[in-house]
Amino acid sequence: MAEQREPIVRAAGLTKVFRDFWGRPKAKAVNDITFNVEPGEVIGLLGPNGSGKSTTVKMLLGLLYPTGGMLNVLGRSPRAVETKREIGYLPEESYLYKYLTAEETLDFFGSLFNLSHADRKNRIDQLLDMVGMAHARRRRVGEFSKGMARRIGLAQAMINDPEFLILDEPTSGLDPLGCKEVKDLILTLKARGKTVLITSHLLSDVEDVCDRVIILYGGKIRAMGGLGELLTVSAENRIVTPALPQPAMNEVLRILRENLNGEEFTVDHPRRTLEEFFLDVIMKAKSDNIETAGVSGGGKIAEYLSRGDEKSAVIESLVEEPAAPVAPVEEEAAPVPQSVTEAVLDKKLEQLTEEPKAAEPAPEAPQEKPGEKLKEVDAKLNDILGNRK
Repeated sequence: MAEQREPIVRAAGLTKVFRDFWGRPKAKAVNDITFNVEPGEVIGLLGPNGSGKSTTVKMLLGLLYPTGGMLNVLGRSPRAVETKREIGYLPEESYLYKYLTAEETLDFFGSLFNLSHADRKNRIDQLLDMVGMAHARRRRVGEFSKGMARRIGLAQAMINDPEFLILDEPTSGLDPLGCKEVKDLILTLKARGKTVLITSHLLSDVEDVCDRVIILYGGKIRAMGGLGELLTVSAENRIVTPALPQPAMNEVLRILRENLNGEEFTVDHPRRTLEEFFLDVIMKAKSDNIETAGVSGGGKIAEYLSRGDEKSAVIESLVEEPAAPVAPVEEEAAPVPQSVTEAVLDKKLEQLTEEPKAAEPAPEAPQEKPGEKLKEVDAKLNDILGNRK
């Protein structure tokens, strides 16, 4: 018999009242709501602006303290440090340091969770490939479009391998291909045992990935349940068949008219959504190896996020450390790669400090003043270090 797991989130009578300077109630943002989030499910938190979604999320993150009721996340207080270690959060706006590169950004967030250097490097390589940003790993985040920054934000939310993911408008700023990849990623994370809570105004995205939804209005839960039970129109029937010959179609219409007693009915052809058509066009273009300067498609899911026997292979690091042998002296003019090691740099310095061989004997040449050669070496070293950056 399968082990019964405790809910990831347990909220009962949850209330949040904002007060003014004098302590008088100003707004009841969340008004006595009760809900659970079960392990391994994807749940959508929906509602118009001002309905209490953001306040609820901030209480789940431990950023706001409830005025009343009970709230447990992962069996503990949401303000506990142990709880925060198991949560990944993507805010509605990606607050990233614009002067850091994509690689440095993920390394910074990984260091906040005390991950070792080896773990951070391994996870960064996998995450950048997974969100389709491996080719821009050394570009500054400030140069990215909103969609590219959104992908880096999604990667940082998963750097700590969280048990519970909270994604606030995860597809905001993404093109339809990026939206499709994010939705596929959420479903894959669910298959690996992760629990995901999504807030979004794009209801089609929520419908594609969520098991249940909670709809808020005025700080109260107005509807809650599985999409199947909430969206099924039981008073109507739909029949979808392959294209029928005209005689068969006439017979079907005759039977419908006889049984509907004059009520109106509609017969038409199924229609794809614009998103499905758009993705079909893009996939055909990609299969023809048409080049693009935009974001490349996302790769396989990061291996460290896998669970059980469903581990996926990931591509190897795109940047390998150079081998020990150093390029010959005659190739000094070639640009130094960004991934050059300290050993290579030391060897290059040694080569630069060697006296160049004179093409012709010049005994009359004036002796070089002490210190001038050192200045020349220092200038060349600064040039090399500049290329390295």
